[in-house]
Amino acid sequence: MYKDSRIAVVVPARNEAGHIGGVIKSMPQLVDDIVVVDDCSDDNTSDNARATRDPRVTILATPAQSGVGGAMVLGYRHAIELGADIVVKMDGDGQMPPEYLHCLLDAIIDQGFDYAKGNRFLAGESIKVMPAHRVLGNIVLTFMTKLASGYWQVFDPQNGYTAVRTTVLASLDLGLLRRDYFFENDMLIRLNFQRYRVKDVAMPARYGDERSEINLFRVGVTFPVLLLRKFFYRIIQKYVLRDFSPIALFLFLGMALFLWGAGLGAYLWARTIITGLPTATGTIMLSLLPLILGFQLILQAIVLDIQESPK
Repeated sequence: MYKDSRIAVVVPARNEAGHIGGVIKSMPQLVDDIVVVDDCSDDNTSDNARATRDPRVTILATPAQSGVGGAMVLGYRHAIELGADIVVKMDGDGQMPPEYLHCLLDAIIDQGFDYAKGNRFLAGESIKVMPAHRVLGNIVLTFMTKLASGYWQVFDPQNGYTAVRTTVLASLDLGLLRRDYFFENDMLIRLNFQRYRVKDVAMPARYGDERSEINLFRVGVTFPVLLLRKFFYRIIQKYVLRDFSPIALFLFLGMALFLWGAGLGAYLWARTIITGLPTATGTIMLSLLPLILGFQLILQAIVLDIQESPK
């Protein structure tokens, strides 16, 4: 127990035989239950977890390779059955320092947040040890996740060191969550629908000899598309279907005007290049005015969406 709350840690693991034992042994005593979810490993991940002989450990196995999201959904459901009050996600590769676990819990128990997550960028030294391609990729994905999720104060969305109230999990349809590495991003988007409060917690990065299975090229191609789709899904769900807001009106009208202005401007520019004939000022204004007005409406929609972000 920690401050009268039962704590469960879910450890999704695939081929982590070399690290899972150390992760379990380093788990603080404040943790009541450790749920290791073996996602169809090809090595001795489950055996090594069992060899720790920690009485808090429960080992689950996915029926088929499910990805980190699928493993977490299985672990979340089991933690709810165990009667946990707060569930922490800690990966099986040893990258997440257990000595900072209480910081996530304090954000929920003492500060009243519903969901807490690590942020490696709040810990100054972490940026120095983080590979450059991860820093750049994280910055791009962070902005797109802010746009898609509506949590504009959140940074480092790919950080999987998280804690959440089980009451929050019980209110979500866990079966709809993404099963792949888009899991954390999708979780934020669904939390925003119900206006749950999310807290970023400073968390140093720790890298060792673990090998990531993330395909950076695939992530770079698929994540922007998924985030764009989720952005429009959130806007329609939150500001049209659930509670109509001028945010949706400003956004869609602004996009229509902006695209019209940009399209007409491109056509006029190309026609001038091909024919060599100048375009009349009035015709140029037919492109320029919708372009400016559309941009202003889109900007206003974003400002209002930022104000709507749960604080």
